[in-house]
Amino acid sequence: MSETISPPSLWRDGRPVYDRGGTVCVIGAGASGLAAIKNLKEHGFGVDCYERETGVGGAWNWRHDRSPVYASTHLISSKPLTQYPDFPMPDTWPDYPHHSQLLSYLERYADHFDLRSHIWFGTEVVRVEPVEGGRWDVTTRGARGGAERTQRYAAVVVANGHNWWPKTPAYEGQEQFRGEVVHASAYSDPAQLRGRKVLVVGAGNTGCDLAVEAAQQAAKCWHSTRRGYWYTPKYVMGRPADQVNDLTLALRLPLRLRQWLFHRVLRMTVGDLSRFGLPRPDHKVYETHPIVNSQLIYYLGHGRITPVPDVARFTRTGVELTDGSTIDPDLVLLATGYLPRFEFLAPEILNLDADGRPRLHMHTFSRTHPTIAVAGLLQPDSGLFTLVHWQTVAIARWLRLRESDPQRAAAFWNAVASSPDRRWTQAKVKDSTRHWFEVGHTVYLRALQKTLDELEVAA
Repeated sequence: MSETISPPSLWRDGRPVYDRGGTVCVIGAGASGLAAIKNLKEHGFGVDCYERETGVGGAWNWRHDRSPVYASTHLISSKPLTQYPDFPMPDTWPDYPHHSQLLSYLERYADHFDLRSHIWFGTEVVRVEPVEGGRWDVTTRGARGGAERTQRYAAVVVANGHNWWPKTPAYEGQEQFRGEVVHASAYSDPAQLRGRKVLVVGAGNTGCDLAVEAAQQAAKCWHSTRRGYWYTPKYVMGRPADQVNDLTLALRLPLRLRQWLFHRVLRMTVGDLSRFGLPRPDHKVYETHPIVNSQLIYYLGHGRITPVPDVARFTRTGVELTDGSTIDPDLVLLATGYLPRFEFLAPEILNLDADGRPRLHMHTFSRTHPTIAVAGLLQPDSGLFTLVHWQTVAIARWLRLRESDPQRAAAFWNAVASSPDRRWTQAKVKDSTRHWFEVGHTVYLRALQKTLDELEVAA
């Protein structure tokens, strides 16, 4: 970071504050933060980005302490539905790239658009506080300690990710269990499973991936699920499944017809999973986040994965399940997901409810503070990068409109402040932490397009 910072001319609670003028602060240099830097730059803003780690990539940089990536991680969305619209992935890459390719892609994106010069690496944000005039005091320190420094910004874009704080359930008797219990965030390599008796808890995409790895490496693998899910193969009719689904969306087929077609395809390709011992789904297709895994059924069919119900409690030597049966794993992997955390912000700024869920317009705009927004707080039925690109374009346009046309900006802000919460999906999805930020990518992109039109600044 080479930009000169002016000497302090402001003070807050006895500490100096360095005024950055019209510069925008971006928190995090993962996929969402990089898109925010790039699009704010293109709209004429100065940008300072703070990244606690020593490189770009966020969750996709496996070297980072908070990365949930493990050795075999690949995309579950295909390449065309994942990439940034203005920076395509190489044609020679596979349909579902490996995490190392994703990291190299983000590094090339940062270099191509000259984003690194705006990033303060190894710098952690510890407080973000509102001040008069819609501005923000951002206090930082070195990620490994050091003195704090406060700088004042015109606006803040939060892009710290939502897949790094483990959601860890507490079970009765767990403290006396003689085996090992770890969250999936601590899993990195199949060697951790080799020769062990493994229970994987959780039926999301990570849980299914880990069950498949345990089927290949462990002496025994149980897979515990609370409810039935729809398991989608990665390929349907010779094409990536999400591309086939995208075609039905492009044709604007009614939801019920799409659900009927999907059920037919699953019946022909996967069949009735209850015959493997999996519970029947208690919901229709598209009402939960898609599980994309072609290998789970293979290993179920070969007896390498034993499906079991939810965990009731731990004992000293094993685990008791909700059907009364017991198993004796020596390693329990909790693939139970993640929760969003914004420890540097007061809860009311993002309107956090009692469970810690932000209540934001389009999962982006605060309804109480017009100059702070969140990028990438989405769980789409496609890849994220395309959505976060247009999301950060909308944030940049909004900040620019506030300067160029206050009257139009006021009308937009009044609509945001009074807007009710809504689901950006066609189907009604399950109300669980896993689906807090669930969006259908076509529904959300249409809403973004409407917002972009409203925010367009006349040349």
